[in-house]
Amino acid sequence: MNITSLLTKDTVLLDLAAASKEAALAELVGKLDEAGRLSDREAFMNDILAREQQSTTGIGDGIAIPHAKSSAVREPAIAFGRSAEGIDYASLDGQPAHLFFMIAASEGANNDHLEALSRLATFLMDGKFRERVLNAASADEVLAAVNDKERELEEPEVPAEPEPAESASSQADEQAGQGAAPLLGKVLAVTACPTGIAHTYMAAEKLNERAKERGIPIKVETNGSSGVKNRLTPEEIAEADVIIVAADTKVEMARFDGKPVIQTKVGKAIHETDALLDRAVTKDAPIYHAEGKADKGESAEPKSGFYKHLMNGVSNMLPFVVGGGILIALSFFWGINSSDPASSEYNAFAAMLNTIGGGKAFFLMVPVLAGFIASSIAERPGFAPGMVGGLIAVTVSGVEGADGGSGFLGGIIAGFLAGYVTLFVKKMFVKLPDALEGLKPVLFYPLFGIAITGIVMMLINPQLTKLYTGLSAFLEGLGGTNQVLVGLIIGAMMAVDMGGPVNKAAYTFGIAMLDAGNFNFIAAVMAAGMVPPLGMALATTLFKKRFSKPEREAGKTAYVLGACFITEGVIPFAAADPARVIPASVGGAAVTGALTMLFDISLRAPHGGVFVMGLVDGGLMKVLLYALAIIAGAVVTAFLAGMLKKPAVKAA
Repeated sequence: MNITSLLTKDTVLLDLAAASKEAALAELVGKLDEAGRLSDREAFMNDILAREQQSTTGIGDGIAIPHAKSSAVREPAIAFGRSAEGIDYASLDGQPAHLFFMIAASEGANNDHLEALSRLATFLMDGKFRERVLNAASADEVLAAVNDKERELEEPEVPAEPEPAESASSQADEQAGQGAAPLLGKVLAVTACPTGIAHTYMAAEKLNERAKERGIPIKVETNGSSGVKNRLTPEEIAEADVIIVAADTKVEMARFDGKPVIQTKVGKAIHETDALLDRAVTKDAPIYHAEGKADKGESAEPKSGFYKHLMNGVSNMLPFVVGGGILIALSFFWGINSSDPASSEYNAFAAMLNTIGGGKAFFLMVPVLAGFIASSIAERPGFAPGMVGGLIAVTVSGVEGADGGSGFLGGIIAGFLAGYVTLFVKKMFVKLPDALEGLKPVLFYPLFGIAITGIVMMLINPQLTKLYTGLSAFLEGLGGTNQVLVGLIIGAMMAVDMGGPVNKAAYTFGIAMLDAGNFNFIAAVMAAGMVPPLGMALATTLFKKRFSKPEREAGKTAYVLGACFITEGVIPFAAADPARVIPASVGGAAVTGALTMLFDISLRAPHGGVFVMGLVDGGLMKVLLYALAIIAGAVVTAFLAGMLKKPAVKAA
């Protein structure tokens, strides 16, 4: 799309009457409104002022680019204004602004519009272009200058004559003679501004232009409204000498852990470009250390799309698992039946904790998993279909006697289904007229995304649930065979899918045996379910070099989760390295299940972890044997994980 389809004669003001910044903004907003580009003049003015409060859009050199992405914009447009005397705009260089390009982007603006808007921003880096616009005698001359600049950029670039080989070394010698360390590799940069329309691309253009003139190799990633462009790869980051992050909004930073990073505002990259490049050449930058669990220490580009989407769901699901599971465990302090109103142990507060943890937090676990998997695939429009698909997975079984649906497995399937269905729906409506752009996210995407995902899940979830109930029936059929073998199988099943349908099938079998008066099976189920998180937590303690710093921090939490019988505590480890973590978890849990049955441990509590070990039948000796079985399994898992896992890429 050409810029002149957005900047037209009816949005050009050659002589601004305003004498102040706010008056100039109001005048340009009025021009857009008169041209029919706005649906709400006052709302757009408020959005423009809100953007100015974040940081000035006066970039220096007499230029101001006020801009906003607003629902008050009926049609994306650009207004141009010029002040011969200049207006005090609080610009970065402290000089008056003469040229004003007001960018009005609609919330539903497509990539073509956004590309054109960002392209205008890069034009203003050209001094000859600015001079021509400043001296234009009519609106037609302004538009002609824009058209000529666009044609100039469309022409193929003629390769420059290669410089003599000695020039690079001469430059290095000159730098060394001036006391600057020679540049050994490439400088990387990231630019981003809150709206991602103007400053993002202007900063990138200025960095590229000045670096080229100075012979500094550079690559610049832009985080704009149309997405991340020219993304930095893990290999480039690893080889870079220094990284410049010029941003007024959040960007992915964990990938730069351990690298020299210059962090500054995006405006500095436009107005103080040489100063930034000087710092880069001399490596005048602190080492960046990522904090917390951001990005789990992974690079910006995950190993695979499946991994990225799954981890987005898992990371957002974990708070529900942790919070809900611990609240359930806490409720058992008042007794194993403290949440049952018909029991003599009933306690209203304990019942409240159990309801919050199990009835609410755990209930939301699978829908949240599915919703965030879908939103990772299709961005925000995928969230609602994913949530609905996940809800159907846990509430619609279609199988008589099955109340829990398809659980964790169904949630994963629902998330990926909803994500790709939403992408399909977005493609269906890509050619809608611009006037209907605003209806896509609020009407078309949720309507068709939820409908298609819901229908498919309603059809397939009964089959997934049958798989779950079939596993339960298989386990019940093993009750009369060798109980140690059954314990081994139950233990393995508790670990194989980290709280998913196989795990739930084993747990349901334990509950069924408990109801029948056989208390051995539920003891094996609970002990084995505790082993995966306890074992991986122990592995992070014993084999620190095989785990990243975020994983070692997660190990501390896993101790608590394992003790509380929350098998899902192993998910962060299994999702990151399933080929090694799952076999290690299954091995340890199988040992614990077999030992529990061998020791003839019986337990009347269906949940609670270490908090209910005192309810083991047979006195202190049986309690100690039960603890021994759990510890043995955790040790097996820890040593298997330690042998199977490779050393972490970077051990902090």
